[in-house]
Amino acid sequence: MIRRSLFAVVSALVLLFGVAAAPAHAGGVKPTVVLVHGAFADASSWNPVIQRLQFAGFPVLAPANPLRDLTGDSAYVSSVLDTIAGPVILVGHSYGGAVITNAARGHDNVKALVYLAAFAPDESESAFQLTGQFPGSKLPESIIPRPYPGGVDGYVDPAKFRDVFAADLPSSRTRLLAATQRPASVAGLQGPSGAPAWKNIPSWFLIAGSDNTIPPAAQRFMAKRAASKTVEIRRSSHVVMLSHPDAATASILAAHAGTRS
Repeated sequence: MIRRSLFAVVSALVLLFGVAAAPAHAGGVKPTVVLVHGAFADASSWNPVIQRLQFAGFPVLAPANPLRDLTGDSAYVSSVLDTIAGPVILVGHSYGGAVITNAARGHDNVKALVYLAAFAPDESESAFQLTGQFPGSKLPESIIPRPYPGGVDGYVDPAKFRDVFAADLPSSRTRLLAATQRPASVAGLQGPSGAPAWKNIPSWFLIAGSDNTIPPAAQRFMAKRAASKTVEIRRSSHVVMLSHPDAATASILAAHAGTRS
């Protein structure tokens, strides 16, 4: 039943975005989709999207974002891209958007950037700066700092996690997400971005319209500035790839359809 359901979803997306459902050898090599998670999450947050992409025949890689500092995290993801010979669609959620904005530089095989409720900073901007530039984020007052050797990690207060991060998921699930969250270094969230790859690579942006982490107004601002092809889900929380995996997958398929030769 799950397989049939996924087939129905992918078929609908194919009709919507014109993506070939044929095997890779019939329509050219499909790009590798590289999924970069953000703060307070890990690569497993991509599981529903990965399942759909793999069913559609895409090779997928979801590396562990170190979440230490923007320069180092971007260099790590860039090193992952170095190992991929063919075309790539690079996808980022939340802070992962800032990472792909920097990691994609110098990689001619990155054909598209996809931002899912994500940061798309310009040069010298930081995640914290963009969050505070627009009203609506509940994140700053929800952070619990925990020092570690060499820095300070930020955790989302478990009591506030659902409201801030994933209000459209069941509380039973958000309790697990809160308990297993991967913290982000405060220095990383404050780190300035470099020259943005979205100035040279076409981008797609899925805006979470009920996001209490990155204000929707900030997402709209960044999407417009990057000239991204944009879709907004009015009732989505920050974790759009978990609460609306079909729409998240559709954005990736739209990027593929819009950039394949």
